[in-house]
Amino acid sequence: MKTLSAEMNRADPSRTHSEANSNSAAPHGAPEVLNGAQIVVRCLQEEGVEHVFGYPGGAVLYIYDEIFKQDKFQHILVRHEQAAVHAADAYSRCSNKIGVALVTSGPGVTNAVTGIATAYMDSVPMVVITGQVPTHAIGQDAFQECDTVGITRPCVKHNILVKDVRDLASAIRKAFYIANTGRPGPVLVDVPKDITVARCEFAYPRDLRLRSYNPVTRGHQGQIKKAVQLLLAAERPMIYTGGGVILADAAPLVNKLVSTLGYPCTNTLMGLGGCKSSDARFVGMLGMHGTYEANMAMQNCDVLLAVGARFDDRVIGNPKHFASSPRKIVHIDIDPSSISKRVKVDVPIVGDVREVLQELLDQIAASGAKPSVQGLKAWWTQINEWRSRDCLKYNRTADVIKPQYVVEKLWEVTRGEAFVTSDVGQHQMWAAQYYKFEEPRRWINSGGLGTMGVGLPYAMGVQMAHPGAPVAVITGEASIQMCIQELSTCKQYRLTPKIVNLNNRYLGMVRQWQQIDYGSRYSESYMDALPDFVKLAESYGHLGFKIERPVDVEPALREAFGTHHDRLVFLDFITDQTENVWPMVKAGKGLTEMLLGSEDL
Repeated sequence: MKTLSAEMNRADPSRTHSEANSNSAAPHGAPEVLNGAQIVVRCLQEEGVEHVFGYPGGAVLYIYDEIFKQDKFQHILVRHEQAAVHAADAYSRCSNKIGVALVTSGPGVTNAVTGIATAYMDSVPMVVITGQVPTHAIGQDAFQECDTVGITRPCVKHNILVKDVRDLASAIRKAFYIANTGRPGPVLVDVPKDITVARCEFAYPRDLRLRSYNPVTRGHQGQIKKAVQLLLAAERPMIYTGGGVILADAAPLVNKLVSTLGYPCTNTLMGLGGCKSSDARFVGMLGMHGTYEANMAMQNCDVLLAVGARFDDRVIGNPKHFASSPRKIVHIDIDPSSISKRVKVDVPIVGDVREVLQELLDQIAASGAKPSVQGLKAWWTQINEWRSRDCLKYNRTADVIKPQYVVEKLWEVTRGEAFVTSDVGQHQMWAAQYYKFEEPRRWINSGGLGTMGVGLPYAMGVQMAHPGAPVAVITGEASIQMCIQELSTCKQYRLTPKIVNLNNRYLGMVRQWQQIDYGSRYSESYMDALPDFVKLAESYGHLGFKIERPVDVEPALREAFGTHHDRLVFLDFITDQTENVWPMVKAGKGLTEMLLGSEDL
């Protein structure tokens, strides 16, 4: 093995892929013998991987050496391991391909954990390959050692420590399969350094059977029949969809169901784009910062169809309050543990959202039955009365830039066709409320974990998956600084997102909660030492604009997406420091106990 390593390290960088691997070529018909690093690379190629996001270190250098010798996929060098995982995460969210990240042992792994946990909370399929100290050194407190399997166990769908090179190919094959089946999620493969130089016969496993892992995809026919009967008999129906619809590519079926039945539909934060925002039957996002009409309809419906959603705390508020209104609930989800976890349901249907919705539509068509015209008319009259409250109104005549206005103008300038990534905070909620998504996989944000700093690396992943597509990063002056070093990555790979910084010089959502619940005691939420973002962007080789007047908002956006469409542009919008996100359901309150504005405080 030492001889092989020496030969690999002396390899001529100018050699082609086939030449570089000639030392592992086998006679025709004989098994191919590869080392572990070569196996990792070949497995990624066999899976059709096109991009790997990563950062090298000692434990993975043999793998990086093999990456250097091949040209089947591109490696993207980030500036921090957290960004590698975020970028791979977004790559998966926006493309339905499995994102791949590669990091070294020890601090490489611990830096990646936030990204892994972010993907896990939002059920994003991803494979993370991590380096590890040699097998003989595991448990010896070796340099850059950490218990990767132990650390990541709570925030991965599965993880594998490879102890024998002969198990490496099957481990990677399992990782891709597990990540993208059932309820998706990140899978981690931990590869000790000595495994990357050990050799064995290579054959990529095509047939894969896991005795203990057989996710159900087809829904129970009897349960689907019950669901159809309930839906067609409803007088106050509601369709509630979440991120599972996006992950399952089931948005077309949701739109068909809404059109067929004429029922109101609401999306969660993670489900935006699942129902076309231009459809009059779409009542907006629901939940803590959802629309008045969506929350009231959700609370007062008599039959609720939940699709790929999990009734989390930011969606329904207080479960006891939610349960106080009698209704029948049909819940479709691939993950049986998510059904009746927070809210008791009447008709549980475990299965792939897309397959179940298709069967639901087929049974509705076969029944020949129609919804109650009179009941539905009265229900829409009530919903439109709630709509008339215009809960998203704001002061459009102010002489200071309102953040909502920036998002509205962004939607106009991009014609609603941009991929929008966001960080976490007030700007995230304004993006969800005011950018109207017509298609799935265009809205990329951290929902479950609420991770600040994801916006820019998310944009990198999106642009690698969709070269040339318009990408906007809606962020704040606090969030953007958490991964701002990735401006360097954008420069190296000529990535051109437009950074829309809603700069209110505060940790905005923290300040809002402090105003409402903490007597306006703004403890450590004021950002009083901000950089000059224009100069900072320029120092990385990009363009920067500072916008301070409402009249300059639209021209700046048009210039960024028009004249400078081929450059990264940092747009620093100086916005109203006092603006809050409304409506708001305070923690522990019910959906109908909304604050619609400061007058309700």
